[in-house]
Amino acid sequence: MATFSSLGFLVLIFVGILGSSHGQLQLNFYSKSCPKAEKMIQDYVQKHIPKAPSLAAALLRMHFHDCFVRGCDASVLLNSTKSTGNQTEKVAIPNQTLRGFSFIDGVKKIVEAECPGVVSCADIVALVARESVVLTGGPYWNVPTGRRDGRISNSSEALADIPAPTSNFTRLQSSFAKKGLDLKDLVLLSGAHTIGISHCPSFSSRLYNFTGTFGTQDPSLDSEYAANLKAKKCKSVNDNKTIVEMDPGSFRTFDLSYFKLLLKRRGLFQSDAALLTSSTTKSFIDQLVQGSLNEFYTEFAKAMEKMGKIEVKTGSNGEIRKQCAVVN
Repeated sequence: MATFSSLGFLVLIFVGILGSSHGQLQLNFYSKSCPKAEKMIQDYVQKHIPKAPSLAAALLRMHFHDCFVRGCDASVLLNSTKSTGNQTEKVAIPNQTLRGFSFIDGVKKIVEAECPGVVSCADIVALVARESVVLTGGPYWNVPTGRRDGRISNSSEALADIPAPTSNFTRLQSSFAKKGLDLKDLVLLSGAHTIGISHCPSFSSRLYNFTGTFGTQDPSLDSEYAANLKAKKCKSVNDNKTIVEMDPGSFRTFDLSYFKLLLKRRGLFQSDAALLTSSTTKSFIDQLVQGSLNEFYTEFAKAMEKMGKIEVKTGSNGEIRKQCAVVN
């Protein structure tokens, strides 16, 4: 028969298992193990992003793409391996335009020098995304830490799990629901398109062959905007070099203009336009546009905190990689 103390121990183990499945992230997780880590990451971002401001949006996108595949575990950073022939998330179509990997490596290098084997690449990605957005004048959100790095990365999962810019509303809703995110989160996280750029292949079918027949245009796209894109940006269906602002006029400013343009049918992607096809998401957009910038910042921060907790590995799950591109 079990004694009280052994029963208590079993209860503790059970509670521990429950806790770890929800991810025991906490603010200032490294306060004892690497007290300077977060300040070092902040300083690195403040030093380097002003020299390459477009990286802020790229690093925010990296965080999103990481969290949507196997949770926020830095699996997006892993290189493919010749020895096993494994194709990692990095080479999947949705991630071929990701940038900022060397930036993350630079952060990891200084943090490793300070505290070897302590701070995960997954936490670095999450913290860098927040600091980069704050530096653009955008919102601040809490980043509880304690994520551990995953050891598995497959390109097929990235292709399946990351919502494509050609997604319709049904696909978006199910992609987000699979990750525990609701329609409000979908609208708010799409608001990240207020900064950053895209390439023509992500939306040129809307301009040139929307129905699969050359010469057809997406009727949900404002015709004046479409004409401008064809004349000045993506001049042919084969253009894969030209970059286009997702929020023309203020693509470096974290503001409400992305949502205002959406309501004028000037969202760049089909996935942007899809947000107007549901009365629920359309009403969220109306509320944001009628509200203040501070209200958007507050709501965006909540959605980012929620996203940063998707399927995280904590405790003894995963590892702390020494180099972000390779497993230990």
